[in-house]
Amino acid sequence: MGFRDLVLFYVVTGISLRWIATAASAGPSSIVIWIGAWLMFYMPLALSVLELSSRYPDEGGVYVWTKRAFGDFSGFMSAWTYWTCNLPYFPAVLYFAASNALYIRQDAWGHLSGNTSYFIVFSLLALGLATLLNIFGLNVGTWLHNLGALAMWIPAGIIIAMGAVSWHRYGSATSFTAHSMTPSVHINDVIFWSVLIFAFAGCETASLMGGEIKNARRAIPWALVIGGITVTLCYIVGTTSVLVALPSSEVSNLQGLMQAISSTAHRVGFEAVIPFAAFLIMLSNVGAAGAYLAAVARLPYVAGIDRFLPPAFGALHPRWKTPWVGLLTQFAFGALFIFLGQAGTSIKGAYDVLVAMGVITYFIPFLYLFAAMIKLQGEPAGPDVIRVPGGKTVAKLVAIVGFLTTTFTIILSVIPQPDEPNKPLAVVKIVGLSALLVLVGAWIYWSGKRRAR
Repeated sequence: MGFRDLVLFYVVTGISLRWIATAASAGPSSIVIWIGAWLMFYMPLALSVLELSSRYPDEGGVYVWTKRAFGDFSGFMSAWTYWTCNLPYFPAVLYFAASNALYIRQDAWGHLSGNTSYFIVFSLLALGLATLLNIFGLNVGTWLHNLGALAMWIPAGIIIAMGAVSWHRYGSATSFTAHSMTPSVHINDVIFWSVLIFAFAGCETASLMGGEIKNARRAIPWALVIGGITVTLCYIVGTTSVLVALPSSEVSNLQGLMQAISSTAHRVGFEAVIPFAAFLIMLSNVGAAGAYLAAVARLPYVAGIDRFLPPAFGALHPRWKTPWVGLLTQFAFGALFIFLGQAGTSIKGAYDVLVAMGVITYFIPFLYLFAAMIKLQGEPAGPDVIRVPGGKTVAKLVAIVGFLTTTFTIILSVIPQPDEPNKPLAVVKIVGLSALLVLVGAWIYWSGKRRAR
């Protein structure tokens, strides 16, 4: 993976168009929350990844850092929760892709927006395609990642252009005032903060594949800087453009982008752009799923070498040299979570539960990452290490801010959305399935230790 591939990888894993829709549905105050999430989470995460990846550029990323700081068990649990967080992530991102794909032929396919069978079949097929391409190797799978990154830019550009046209011809559909941009601290409004914080995660992913990146020690920091600037601008400008085109009350978190594009396109007489944008939004999210699948599949591979998992997880495919067991296992469990997330709820309810589960299991490794950042300040740093400006004291302070923000985000994710019709079931799903994943990981670790003896 070269420098260009790495930058595009950071873009496709760091930006998700679905969070622009989610932010716009909350109104103008989300712009301030974007800035707060960038300061309180993305910057601590990026600075920590910069230093830790330059200190220890080996393949494995957060697993290697946590293991070095706190030992085998913590290292394994950070890798396990990072790997399993993608089990609810894949259905969520693919549900979003499926929802926007309906706009390719809205008149003919629009009735499927409430059809659970359509969402399940679409998600299974897309996940299968991403798995197959990644088994063939990064030289093949990277095409999907890069296409996903490029496909993300064009819809983002379309929504920005549509917002500009809408503002020029009709004025802004949303009033941007000091009052409307002040975030509410009511619990129902605070819940969605966790999603916007979650949206900034992803800059740690390429470090999981350090052994497959050309000149990783030099490439990762520069790609991280360029990718971070791109992510932040895209989220803020994209959210503003949607709100210029549509009032927040007319934006949904599943189809918000296409709603804004479709509405503006009809008003200005440019309907031809609708199916084109819908296809690209679908492709960008399938590409994002493929990129995460490629990154986290390396974690069972690394842990398999250390004999915490069955030996098959440490084996590479004889022809394509990829961790094919981890990829296929992730596909199987991802498919299972597609059905579990949908059980007993609506399509939107399933999407919200899957997002909440993804946030909790994804953010547990960040607790380890920030704690490792503090602990490893005691180790000597070589001349090639990129240090946080200000030395150890500032590095520890940055990590503490990141740790506290991560904890806050996990707590918020347990609370079901205000419009969830079956809140007790949602809480049981979110807490129960998240806890089950953690307990299964602990059991696998100690079973592996017994086998090793």
